[in-house]
Amino acid sequence: MSTKYREVLYANYHTNQSGRASLTDAKSLFERERKQFEREILPKLSDVKNEARIFDLGCGSGSLLMALKMAGYTNLLGMDLSDEQVKMAHEMGVSEVVLGDAMQFLRDASEGFDVITGMDIIEHFTKDELVELLQLIKGKLNPGGVAIFRTPNMDAPVASAFALGDFTHENYLNASSAEQVMLSCGFSEVTVLPSTMRVQGVFKEIVRRIAYDWMELFWKLQLFATARSTRKVLFTPNLIIVGRN
Repeated sequence: MSTKYREVLYANYHTNQSGRASLTDAKSLFERERKQFEREILPKLSDVKNEARIFDLGCGSGSLLMALKMAGYTNLLGMDLSDEQVKMAHEMGVSEVVLGDAMQFLRDASEGFDVITGMDIIEHFTKDELVELLQLIKGKLNPGGVAIFRTPNMDAPVASAFALGDFTHENYLNASSAEQVMLSCGFSEVTVLPSTMRVQGVFKEIVRRIAYDWMELFWKLQLFATARSTRKVLFTPNLIIVGRN
């Protein structure tokens, strides 16, 4: 991962991207992300022991790692290319985050992991890089290990708002292509799930759910009208991809 634009944009990634659209301060954004991971990712790890060795690649400010720490997981490591993100993680109390290239780290790692996670990261790799990364991850997972990724969903309505909202994105997946690439890279069991959606405020959340249910019916009717199946088609803004060794 040595192309010029990456050197420029990742140097101050939080200032110019991950924190740019937020109307809240960094601490509030961190807490909001942590709570989202508690709802969205931790339930997928219900069968993972607290002492499991967990690696979070492209961990950003470490909000997933904090969610894991608060859930009782103790053997954690996170890595990010952005010095700014690493400094922020340390300010937030996530000392397990280090600066580095996750792909090179995995190439050199002598020990395996029970869990490897990547939140909003696999879309930053070219197709060739992603295949190499997934094969590396597959090879570094211990027997029975699990890899979990979150990435933009190209089948979502207005998908460009998420997929093209970051200049550093290189590839785009839907549920079908996500399953395809994971299976092709050697994962024996792959599940692609919808992401969790929620807005603040009880009334707003009720309105959102009703609106989404009606819109989802309309999207399915669109597929039906074009003689296509809704099987393996998800409409949430992100996908949650779970692959087991």
